[in-house]
Amino acid sequence: MAKKDTYDAGSISVLEGLEAVRKRPGMYIGSVSRKGLNHLIYEIVDNAVDEHLAGYCSRIHVVLEKDGSCTVEDNGRGIPVDMHAKGISAERLVFTTLHAGGKFDNSAYKTSGGLHGVGSSVVNALSTYLDIKISRDGYIHHDHYERGIPTIELEAGLLPKLGKTRGTGTCVNFLPDPEIFEKTRFGAADVKSRLHETAYLNPELTIHFEDRRGDTPEDIEYHEPEGIVGFIRDLNKNAQSLHDPVYFKGEADGIQVEVAFQFTNEFRENVLGFCNNIYNAEGGTHLTGFKTTFTTVMNTYAREIGVLKDKDPNFTGADIRNGMTAVVSIKHPAPRFEGQTKTKLDNQDASRATAKVAGEQLVLFFDRNLETLKIVLSCAEKAAKIRKTEERAKTNLLTKQKYSFDSNGKLANCEKKDPSLCEIFIVEGDSAGGSAKTARDRNYQAILPIRGKILNVEKATIDKVLANAEIKTMINAFGCGFSEGYGNDFDITKLRYDKIVIMADADVDGAHISTLLLTLFYRFMPELIYEGHVYIAMPPLYKVMPKKGQEEYLYDDKALEKYRKSHKPGSFTLQRYKGLGEMDAQQLWETTLNPETRMMKRVEIEDARMASDVTEILMGSDVPPRKAFIYEHATDAELDI
Repeated sequence: MAKKDTYDAGSISVLEGLEAVRKRPGMYIGSVSRKGLNHLIYEIVDNAVDEHLAGYCSRIHVVLEKDGSCTVEDNGRGIPVDMHAKGISAERLVFTTLHAGGKFDNSAYKTSGGLHGVGSSVVNALSTYLDIKISRDGYIHHDHYERGIPTIELEAGLLPKLGKTRGTGTCVNFLPDPEIFEKTRFGAADVKSRLHETAYLNPELTIHFEDRRGDTPEDIEYHEPEGIVGFIRDLNKNAQSLHDPVYFKGEADGIQVEVAFQFTNEFRENVLGFCNNIYNAEGGTHLTGFKTTFTTVMNTYAREIGVLKDKDPNFTGADIRNGMTAVVSIKHPAPRFEGQTKTKLDNQDASRATAKVAGEQLVLFFDRNLETLKIVLSCAEKAAKIRKTEERAKTNLLTKQKYSFDSNGKLANCEKKDPSLCEIFIVEGDSAGGSAKTARDRNYQAILPIRGKILNVEKATIDKVLANAEIKTMINAFGCGFSEGYGNDFDITKLRYDKIVIMADADVDGAHISTLLLTLFYRFMPELIYEGHVYIAMPPLYKVMPKKGQEEYLYDDKALEKYRKSHKPGSFTLQRYKGLGEMDAQQLWETTLNPETRMMKRVEIEDARMASDVTEILMGSDVPPRKAFIYEHATDAELDI
């Protein structure tokens, strides 16, 4: 009789030390894609910024080295190197132990971005090597690790000294581990954007960035003495601003609150939240407090000066924030975030403190600046009129049975109804759509063919967007509605598919179709991207058929070049796929639909500000900036979309 699997004390694994991080890196840095890779830099930079917040660091130097490693150096106090109660140097404890650091009580740091004490040790665990030099107490102290394991013997529990110094600070050099990450080349554009953001949030800090990897090294210094007012000017540099930026700060319940905002003639809002210098991509309680208070204050003014009559309903929050660009930055002594990557703030006291400071300061400002008040209320009036018109358009869209979920005539739906199991492929063209419908696993794979290029929503008015048949079909198929600048009917819990896969040809037209679809999702259903539901299928470019051996699919020209180098000319024949329509159903299943063998890219947004700018440049009406961007980025071999 076969032995049964046992489940007893011996079945329970305990991941010792940093082994847990290497086993489940996504728990600590979000993902092992380029986004997670860049996060390693941010963890070390955030530690240096915490030193700045404590009043000890004025400069940070970040270098992307030629060998693929990164160096982060600061002029703070230097990580403590003296003997810890655990019997080893404090630095060794910080870099080898999870939840060890100076941020668990308020003695070393009143506020900090790093909270869980895992930043330094996680970077160490996920690096091929990490080398650290600490200038402190008159000496340069040195330590070195390989995949999280120290390689230098301590002398009586303390680090060896390399020499004497008058300076103080910490210099960390690390090389990401290719065993962990999908890519080990840092994304310079994202890193620069994050560092520039950090400089805006800390007007007395100077950050020096160098990229030594290319033929022409890049050297930039970020210093923004205007702080978040300069940040607002930068965010609105391509828009027509309607007044000077408004700035205020204050403190409530031990929480420092800083806000800057400006209205433009754009029909969307852009409100960014930061807590202890960390960008909260999904917002949180501080943004809720600001938005609610701003809405209340503006509705009160609207009634006082007669913009709203007694019988008129209040403006909605979305009406009032239409055209607003705002930065809300708070310093909190004990923030709670959802997840280590800190995308959403969860403290209720942050909402109360932000609301209290905003309520007092907004009234003080608008009582003295009536012209600015009138500008803001006129934006709200305009938005309310447009919203009412569009609500009628939405009602027509959602009530017409012609476009109901299962009867639009285009969607070949799947049989399973559990969204967590289901995926939908958006396929361009009738021939590819026909092959995909035949090839798919109809249990859990739905196919939605679209004809040609959809509307470019970056250039279109909302009524044209809603009138577009292809877009209406997608909205109905996904089931969760859509959001836009004047209201929000989007509900992610109603999404019918866990994966939305864009399946376009591997050519210029296919890339354009993918970009149009991504623009639609980013502008009207951004949660689909933020929550990881949007993918791009990677169909092969070639099929190689050797005279002896197994047929192979090759997904790009690099793979073909590699194959040619390892096979003699004439020993194989090559088929080039010009489009998905050229594949039969079996080939489409093997290469693009079968979860066991297919390749897909998940679409991620690391920096909402940069994504919005790039979308506007590439898809907007202004040609010169688009040409300049394409020229500047033409050599980027891999853009994480």
